Amino acid sequence: MLAFILRRLAQSIVVMLVVALISFMLFRFVGDPLVSMVGQDTRLDEIAALRERLGLNDPFYIQFFNFVVNALQGEFGISYRLQQPVMDLIVSRAPATLELAFTSALIALFMGLALGVYTAIRPNGVVSRFLMTASLVGVSLPTFLIGIALIYVFAVELGWLPSYGRGQTVNLGGWQTGFLTESGLRSLVLPAITLSLYQMTLIMRLVRAEMLEVLRSDYIKFARARGVPQRRINFGHALKNTMVPVITITGLQLGSIIAFAVVTETVFQWPGVGLLFIQSVQVVDVPVMAAYLMLIAFVFVVINLVVDLLYHVVDPRLRVSTGTAK
Repeated sequence: MLAFILRRLAQSIVVMLVVALISFMLFRFVGDPLVSMVGQDTRLDEIAALRERLGLNDPFYIQFFNFVVNALQGEFGISYRLQQPVMDLIVSRAPATLELAFTSALIALFMGLALGVYTAIRPNGVVSRFLMTASLVGVSLPTFLIGIALIYVFAVELGWLPSYGRGQTVNLGGWQTGFLTESGLRSLVLPAITLSLYQMTLIMRLVRAEMLEVLRSDYIKFARARGVPQRRINFGHALKNTMVPVITITGLQLGSIIAFAVVTETVFQWPGVGLLFIQSVQVVDVPVMAAYLMLIAFVFVVINLVVDLLYHVVDPRLRVSTGTAK
């Protein structure tokens, strides 16, 4: 088991180094960052001094090495655009993104689970057919288009909910939260629904497919023959055996929700890390872009590592195949 953990940790480190190299190479050569930092009246000697201070005259491998070493210490440099430490900017924006991602994940999980069970129990019903058809909307349409449609209906036409911003927030032990204010909760509704729609339809279709497969199995038929109540068969046997792949997919999709928040935050001007990344792309703010990609990659690597370790703990066959079974 220890060898497996060490091997997976080594693989994760290699992945992070590759991501760091790709992000650094990709954005390091997208234009000159000094163009967005200096004005037309800036003297050449001032530009040269600024280039030297930012380390842009160093060889590439030194810049990359310094980037990796600083990243390990949580130091991603100074934002070219805002002239503030990148880590401070990300930490200040993180509560907004995490609250949005957390709310979206809960909506996707509970609604997807409930609708998936319903459509599996009544596969030929009119409501089930409508839900399956409507789920194609969540899977097929781009997130930004869904967000714009929700803004038009609920903000422009009906005027029920705000169309942008995060509303009022309160400081709770250093954490700026919008959960405790009415305007914060109202502002959260539309972006949370937009971000959760794709994941919700994915979970719904997964639960339906898995549960239909379980309901056709022999032990379910045997339970019916024994006179076990249908409710107990559905929720005590079928749903229970459906949850393993659902939990796995939901855990893996959590990283996707945080990554996909970029589009949703842009549409709703949600002041999170994703919006900060988009604003940084517009002015080629390399430190912020590189830090954001590193953090997103780190989230995916950690989630995949945890899932692999859980698989290894739960499924004895994996321990046998890797020679770690006792």
